[in-house]
Amino acid sequence: MTSRVLLVSPAMSTSLRQARFDDGGSIDESGAARARSAAGALPSAGRVLTSPTVRCRETAAALGLDGVPVPELAGLDVGRWRGRTLEEVGAAEPEAVGRWLTDPDCAPHGGESVRDLCERVAGGLADAQQLEGRTIAVVEPEVVRAAVAGALGMPAAVFWRLDVPPLTVTELSGRAGRWNLRLGCPLAAPEAA
Repeated sequence: MTSRVLLVSPAMSTSLRQARFDDGGSIDESGAARARSAAGALPSAGRVLTSPTVRCRETAAALGLDGVPVPELAGLDVGRWRGRTLEEVGAAEPEAVGRWLTDPDCAPHGGESVRDLCERVAGGLADAQQLEGRTIAVVEPEVVRAAVAGALGMPAAVFWRLDVPPLTVTELSGRAGRWNLRLGCPLAAPEAA
């Protein structure tokens, strides 16, 4: 039995442009337009899931997907840093940011550590591997990073070395406890026949 999980990163938003920790904001108009133009580019799936964030739910809707928000697919909880830019936090708490960016067990913001996120996402992947067919999940970039690290058995420290551009697809296919990876395919409008 082969399971396929297509992880779709959300469309561009003001928060992403500003390197702002998720503030609950919407995707911007250019991101929504790109997502709408890519509607139909994804294959059919038995399940469509989303991170519970506004930008993931809006991206799914713009892609023409009726996704179910799943709390376990939430992005990294950054506690008191939520809504602030990395530059702002770095200026106010440089040592804390430095520790956070180098130690996957560190959570100076009072939220979740990178390792905790990776373990949470790995549990979801283990569950997905028990399901036949294809799952599409529109999820935060950090969920994609955690999924890739977990699927390949890489240490949590690799999390910061992975970039996930907006509106791209990362595909995992697996069976018998092993995942294969297809990286960062951009979503594009389906070609006219």
